[in-house]
Amino acid sequence: MKTSSQPLSEQTYFILLSLQSEPRHGYAIVKDIQSLSKGRVTLSVSTLYTTLKRLLDEGWIRLLDEVSLGPGKPRKVYEITRKGGNVLVAEIQRLDTLVSAARVRGVEGIA
Repeated sequence: MKTSSQPLSEQTYFILLSLQSEPRHGYAIVKDIQSLSKGRVTLSVSTLYTTLKRLLDEGWIRLLDEVSLGPGKPRKVYEITRKGGNVLVAEIQRLDTLVSAARVRGVEGIA
């Protein structure tokens, strides 16, 4: 279980952040993360589903449903749980503390 002193991986952070706004299937998570990170973070299929499985096992997300978006295999839709939301908030607070400390030292405008 994450504590406030343990940083989340970037993949985990962005997956939880993506699911915070609404439930999504895997491809929609990948596209949302690309948008949120301004193209800096791209998840491979194996990284995405390995991380989703771990988050399911930890109870940070849950499988909501499977939806069919046309011909082919139905897509699994995931949503963040209360526990996952708490983990995300703790991580955002941790990151905010780090950035605030840098600002106190005047690091804000370094190129």
